[in-house]
Amino acid sequence: MKHLKDVIFITDGDAAAKKTIEWVATELGCRCISASAGNPSTLSKQKLIQNIFQTPDDAVVLIMFDDCGYREEGPGERLMRALFDHPDIRVLGAVAVASATHAREWTNVHISIDRYGELTEYGVDKEGLQDLELNRMNGDTVYILDELKLPIVVGIGDIGKMRGQDDVKRGCPVTKKAVQLILERSGYLVSGL
Repeated sequence: MKHLKDVIFITDGDAAAKKTIEWVATELGCRCISASAGNPSTLSKQKLIQNIFQTPDDAVVLIMFDDCGYREEGPGERLMRALFDHPDIRVLGAVAVASATHAREWTNVHISIDRYGELTEYGVDKEGLQDLELNRMNGDTVYILDELKLPIVVGIGDIGKMRGQDDVKRGCPVTKKAVQLILERSGYLVSGL
């Protein structure tokens, strides 16, 4: 039986997201495909898949995707679809990142984490503040998430930012908690959030 590569989708790829995701991956014993960062995503499907399969078999791989405001399915979302459809890759879940997108794309989320680290059934905005809608949030690289029907989608504000609450100097508590939650729900971590 072939071993599946377990991955987590992160719907942001700017410089702050890259720095944060690299730090979180190191802290949690995951791997980060740093080359997947970009605003928008520019890595080819072939190169991304090659990079994923160069990681150790037992490592969960964090992958960044960014559409840079493209309406509907942009380059980051096309890459997400390609990985989701790959027979040797299993997507454990996604960290859906809010944005102040003008396209008003949205997704359903199973749970969100506000900028203070509190779990909420409401979506959150770019600043990490609880929004008005239950289990729904706006973002620019989230259009495809509902279609993929992932096991868990965790909504958060802008990675590495949120008015300094998710800064690497503070230990990226919001992003780290979102990834931990997906790992826990996937059986990789013992509960303890």
